[in-house]
Amino acid sequence: MTRDDSILDDEAAWEAVQRRDPEFDGRFVTGVHSTGIYCRPSCGAKTPARKNVRFYRDGAAAREAGLRPCKRCTPDDVARDRQAVALVLPRLKAAGAPIALADLASGVGYSPGHFQRIFKRQVGLSPAAYGRALRMQRVDGALDGTDSVTGALYAAGFQSSSRFYEQAEGRMGMAPSVWNDGGKGATLYWAVVGTSLGDMLVAASEKGVCRLSFDEGVEDLRRRFPKADLVEGGAPFNCLLQQVIDAVEMPGAAYAHIPLDVRGTAFQEACWKALRAIPPGETRSYADIATAAGNAKAVRAAGAANARNHVAVLIPCHRVIRSDGSLGGYAYGLEIKRRLLKKERG
Repeated sequence: MTRDDSILDDEAAWEAVQRRDPEFDGRFVTGVHSTGIYCRPSCGAKTPARKNVRFYRDGAAAREAGLRPCKRCTPDDVARDRQAVALVLPRLKAAGAPIALADLASGVGYSPGHFQRIFKRQVGLSPAAYGRALRMQRVDGALDGTDSVTGALYAAGFQSSSRFYEQAEGRMGMAPSVWNDGGKGATLYWAVVGTSLGDMLVAASEKGVCRLSFDEGVEDLRRRFPKADLVEGGAPFNCLLQQVIDAVEMPGAAYAHIPLDVRGTAFQEACWKALRAIPPGETRSYADIATAAGNAKAVRAAGAANARNHVAVLIPCHRVIRSDGSLGGYAYGLEIKRRLLKKERG
C-alpha cells in the first residue's frame, strides 16, 4: 500500500494485524486471499499466513478484488461502531450509577451482546467494567479531599459500601481508609538487603509486597506510609523476602506466585498486567503496553503507569523501552535497568 494520511505501508499494517490493534480499524482492511475474505486489523480470527495477505484502502477496494467481508468482525461497520461507542462514553462518564447494558445498546441501535463486543474491542473493557473503573477513580479523587470514606463512596456512585468492597475485592490491596490516612492501621514488614544491583528495600502488608525499590531505606518507606506500623523482618516475611531476592538475582525466575499489594486506576493495572506478561529477556515499547492495556493512543499514560509502579522487577517496567530502541528512563537509574536486562538475556 502507498502511505498517506489513512493508510500505512505494508510492514506497519502487518504489524498492526499481528497484534490485533483496534486503533487501525477503519484505516485499512486485511484481505486474506486463501479464504476470500477481508477483515478489520483487530479481527480475533486466527492470524493468516503472511503470503496470503494483501492490504486494501477500504472494503470497497477489497470487494473489487473479489473478496467478501468477514462475518466475525464485520469490517464494513467500523464507522458505525465507533460512532456508537463515542455516543455511549459520555453517558458512562456522567452517570452516577450503573447503566444496564440493554439500555446502552438500545440507545445506539445495537443488540446487547453485539454492543458489548464492539465496546470491548474499542475500549478494552466491557461497559460494566468501564463504569466500575470510572467509579473507582472517583473514589480515589474523593478520598484525597475528604475524611469520610463512606462519603467518598457515595459521591463516586456506589449505592452502598458493601458494593464497593465487593467490586474492589481482588483488585486492590489496602483499604481506602489506609490510602487516605498515610497507612493508618496497617502493619508493614520490611527489610533492606544487599543484592548484585545494590541495596534493595522490600516491604509487604499482610496481602503482599507493596514496595520494592533500590537505594531506599526505611525512612523512604515511612514518608510513603507515615502512620503505618513498620516492623522489621519477621519469620513469615523473611520467607517472602527470599522469594523476592530470588526473583531479582535469578534471571527468568518464576515469580508470578509472589503476592502483590498494589493499587492503581483500571488502565494502570491493565498496564501492569501487560508488563508482567512480557517474557524475561524481551522488551516492549510504551506504545505496545498502551495497546495491550486497551488504549493504543494512551502512550503517555502507559509511561505514567510505569512511573507509578511501586514494585520494581515484580512488575517489570525495566522491560519497556522507547520505540526507537533506546532504553528510555528508569526510576532507579539506567545502569540498573541495563543490568536487569543483561541478567535476563544471559
